[in-house]
Amino acid sequence: MAATTNILVPVDGSENSDRAVRFAIELLKGGGKLHLLNVQPSLGGAVRTFVGKDDLDAFHREEGEKALASALKLAADAGIEAETHISVGGPGALAAEFARRVGATMIVMGTRGHTGLAGVLLGSVAQDVISEAHVPVCLVK
Repeated sequence: MAATTNILVPVDGSENSDRAVRFAIELLKGGGKLHLLNVQPSLGGAVRTFVGKDDLDAFHREEGEKALASALKLAADAGIEAETHISVGGPGALAAEFARRVGATMIVMGTRGHTGLAGVLLGSVAQDVISEAHVPVCLVK
């Protein structure tokens, strides 16, 4: 791929997302930039009533860093520089937003089946990313 390739990989610290990171690293051997995104689920309003914003932000950051750790190690071991991003909310919309923000030419992500026929085939997060993204999405099994 060309040196201007930017690949966004949504990661959650699972083996599925690590496989996607490995695949993206292979695609970037000729040059480009790797962006790793972890999306933390938003905690409900009841939690926000009892926990301050700074504490919630710290919690999301800490959990995001844990989820990014294995992907960062894979990139470092391969000699690929990775830029990390942590956000809170819906993974599909946020992956599409980050892809636009960083000029990603592709989103690479792992699959995981959970619910329903489509969910079994793709995984609900993958479905959300595909429906929201404006760049090609490569699913790694």
